[in-house]
Amino acid sequence: MSGTECKTQARLTHTKVIAMMMEMFGNSYLFGGNAPFVEELYENYLDNPASVPDEWRDYFDKLVQMPGFVSRDVPHAPVLAAFADMGKQTYQRAGGAQVDEKKQVAALQLINAYRFLGNRWAQLDPLKRHERPELQELEPAHYGFTEGDLNKSFNSGSFAAVGDQATLKDILDAAKETYCSSIGVEYMHLTATQEKRWIQARLEPIRGKGQYSAEHKKRLLERLTAAETLERYLHTRYVGQKRFSLEGGDSLIVAMDELLNVGGSKGVEEIVIGMAHRGRLNVLVNTLGKAPSMLFAEFEGKKASDLSSGDVKYHNGFSSDVGTPGGPVHLTLAFNPSHLEIVNPVVEGSVYARQRRRGAEGKDKVVPVLIHGDAAVAGQGVNQEMLNFSQTRGYGTGGTVHIIVNNQIGFTTSDPRDLRSSLYCTDVFKMVESPIFHVNGDDPEAVALVTQLALEFRQEFKKDVVIDIICFRKLGHNEQDEPMVTQPLMYKKVQAHPGTRKLYAEKLQTQGVIAEGDADQMIKDYRAALDEGRLVHNPVLADFKREFANDWTPYQTKKYLENADTSVPQTELKRLAKALTTIPANFTLHSRVQKIVEDRRAMGEGKLPVDWGMGENLAYATLLAQGFGVRLSGEDVGRGTFFHRHAVFHDQNRERWDAGIYLPLAHLQEKQGYFQCFDSVLSEEAVLAFEYGYATAEPNELVVWEGQFGDFANGAQVVIDQFLCSGEAKWGRLCGLVMLLPHGYEGQGPEHSSARLERYLQLSAEQNWEVCVPSTPAQIFHLLRRQMVRKQRKPLVVMSPKSLLRHKEAISTLAELSKGKFQPLIGETDASIDPKKVTRVVACSGKIYYELLAARRERKLNNVALIRVEQLYPFPDAQYAAELKKYPKAKEVVWCQEEPTNQGAWYSTLHHFERGLQSGQSLYLAARPAAAAPAVGYLAKHNEQQKAVIDAALGKLK
Repeated sequence: MSGTECKTQARLTHTKVIAMMMEMFGNSYLFGGNAPFVEELYENYLDNPASVPDEWRDYFDKLVQMPGFVSRDVPHAPVLAAFADMGKQTYQRAGGAQVDEKKQVAALQLINAYRFLGNRWAQLDPLKRHERPELQELEPAHYGFTEGDLNKSFNSGSFAAVGDQATLKDILDAAKETYCSSIGVEYMHLTATQEKRWIQARLEPIRGKGQYSAEHKKRLLERLTAAETLERYLHTRYVGQKRFSLEGGDSLIVAMDELLNVGGSKGVEEIVIGMAHRGRLNVLVNTLGKAPSMLFAEFEGKKASDLSSGDVKYHNGFSSDVGTPGGPVHLTLAFNPSHLEIVNPVVEGSVYARQRRRGAEGKDKVVPVLIHGDAAVAGQGVNQEMLNFSQTRGYGTGGTVHIIVNNQIGFTTSDPRDLRSSLYCTDVFKMVESPIFHVNGDDPEAVALVTQLALEFRQEFKKDVVIDIICFRKLGHNEQDEPMVTQPLMYKKVQAHPGTRKLYAEKLQTQGVIAEGDADQMIKDYRAALDEGRLVHNPVLADFKREFANDWTPYQTKKYLENADTSVPQTELKRLAKALTTIPANFTLHSRVQKIVEDRRAMGEGKLPVDWGMGENLAYATLLAQGFGVRLSGEDVGRGTFFHRHAVFHDQNRERWDAGIYLPLAHLQEKQGYFQCFDSVLSEEAVLAFEYGYATAEPNELVVWEGQFGDFANGAQVVIDQFLCSGEAKWGRLCGLVMLLPHGYEGQGPEHSSARLERYLQLSAEQNWEVCVPSTPAQIFHLLRRQMVRKQRKPLVVMSPKSLLRHKEAISTLAELSKGKFQPLIGETDASIDPKKVTRVVACSGKIYYELLAARRERKLNNVALIRVEQLYPFPDAQYAAELKKYPKAKEVVWCQEEPTNQGAWYSTLHHFERGLQSGQSLYLAARPAAAAPAVGYLAKHNEQQKAVIDAALGKLK
């Protein structure tokens, strides 16, 4: 039976089900406005018959026994859809039983309303500024109940906060207590019934209140004391210095402590944290165990550092191993610039790399935790990009625990109309069906409870989950800001607030958990420890050895390593070429791909010269054969945007992804490095940040991100500026990430020509990375191999080609791959050019070399030498000067570039061009006129400009 016939049969079957329901109940009110609740009951019945009230189970059991009914195994979504459709109609039922039965359904509706909307009435704001909104759905009268119904007994369905039968008053009280106290949970938007039931089973029986021992409560108070006392200590000791205080959001430290201990008990071995400034110093000291003495040295400017730049204290990261009841947990706080949420995908990439090292258990053992601000989490689009790939194959980390420090004010505004367009700052997380726990920051026990639930939910379902701690910001954005200027009424309430620690201490004293004076003694003990510069809690395990830690020591050399031996024996190249072109039996390639594979087989046999795609694939293959991992990522990396890579083969007779693809690079030999190739979501910023995080956690894998066009990296400029080019100088973070940025002027317009080479050169200093423009397959082969073979990890920015991918002269031999190495500069290669007769030397990079070469041949200019600068940074000064020295009669040295004068390499590299000049030589420029856009959009004008550049380089100089 065809798929269409199956669907038709399913529809007919479920039509019968609805008809039988109608036959049993007649034109009942059950199919009126109450249809959604009948749907839910039916869904529950199908999932577990015991979960529905007896009378409903009887109804559905009778339905099963009726002629023509089908097994519960069939999809029941059409049945539910039919209920919903009937819910648009109005039915009446005669008889005296109507009222009681209708109110029974109404009781279930009321329970469901609290599950959906109870969060709107929850007591979440410590400042108590907002009036409770009017929500008729939460009022019994909305469903026809009167005062006289409060003591009537109803079946409570799946509502576990009361027994099977309870009075309406008890049901209502339990619903309010569960969903409208210090916790307001949003979870009914989840599609999976299992996930909703999981949350209900944990919240409803305890009515949203955790049961904690006296010792646990004392620990919560101690954590609040640590959070508050550290901030006040710093406030008085370092007056006026920025620290982005946590005061008002002290319960974050409670949440982090609970997360750590619950995680340890659940087998979590690593937690990687990303957060911006607010509360960062507090988390460093009170969660990660950074010694206060180290922090004080940073405040006083005494911290010694061999970093060329360094960073401010509230941007710095840290790592430690902390003991928990369940065993040691390694904590990492990622370094973060002032771009707030940009660190989040960096953390996800780092976590993904750590998980992959651990194999099948990785997602259980390593957990990402992201701490957001309320304004930034809703306002910065990188979060949407990150959430969009959170469940994908190549980027999903098995769920993230998100914690919002919601100070209800954002940066300078407290008016929700100016903060966002959604009701909650957390609404963006609904796009990936995350449960959201809103919690009052003044209730540390509620904070602890939702933290436990969040971590357990993440471990159970491998999905993102959100904790929204509603709190306030006691001081301004920084300690020199005065919030009363813009929020006078709010800050009158803030100033009157006694503090979360004091409120909780008074509560515990009333309960008899602590004696009078105990809370003050906690403060004294903590201050005494700070005076001594030591910790009193969460001691770091100094000698703990982690099994899955990577050793970066071999790469921590301060000397720049220019090159390495990247040669590979020809026999090995031929062996790998054969593996790359061996296709599984019964695997049908597209005809165009089949031709490419056949040509590559001939290249491996030495019958054809090696083209760019083959050179690149052989680079990956040789690294994998040596045991290095290779990871390719980007919007079209599997095939290659320009139909050149084909690292992924697609079977033309199979549509399913898993069965219909073959990765030759993953099947080279029995033991080899791990190969990954993922076409990413349509994102540059978050994906590039992810790959940066991955590369900083994994020195033994070649990590490559490719822009579909080079200028697409514009959308990830913050990652390039704040992480890639400066991460080593600011934080000492080594990273070997490769960016492949297609670049070249082929008349495709402003957005598809330039990869903005000038931006990368402007950011170049202190040998922070390499910026290269390779022009042959052998060059890209050795360049990629050098990135891993060399004992150095620095980012590599490659202006990769488009038209050169198939240029008849952009080819190499197997011998050049086998015996050569990457050449930062390639001199004149035409033996017919006599150095003694050369009067002009034209230097260039990239594709324009081949156009200059063709024009020189056409014009028979034997007095012009062409040299290619393949590495623009670090610039090969010695080789450049030596090349110019070969031509004693060359008085004219021209730098020729396709880009406009104010772009490309000219301004950033001019000093290198001049430095290499020999006596009597003068430097000239051949380029497009300075322009606001990178390129023109009209092909005729493009051709005109390109001809003018060539003419200027080879002809009369201005």
